[in-house]
Amino acid sequence: MALRTLVLAAALIAAASPLSASRFDRGMGTPAPAGTPATRYCMYVEAATGTRIELLECWTRAEWAENGVDVDEDWPKEGVSVIG
Repeated sequence: MALRTLVLAAALIAAASPLSASRFDRGMGTPAPAGTPATRYCMYVEAATGTRIELLECWTRAEWAENGVDVDEDWPKEGVSVIG
């Protein structure tokens, strides 16, 4: 009986994991929020060679543009938060 309960619990956890994870996926399709020139947009940037750790950078729209990033285009995939 205990084995049956354990197997059922494991099956429920495995089935629920993709459902709960999908709510927090990046790429929800929401546009970048409007802000002032001083507003900083925090987005994930590509990991450096040799590491799998993603970096989070917070820059203004102008600073992102100087680095070749279009905030409106990349926000749905990489956007995290807005400061200011």
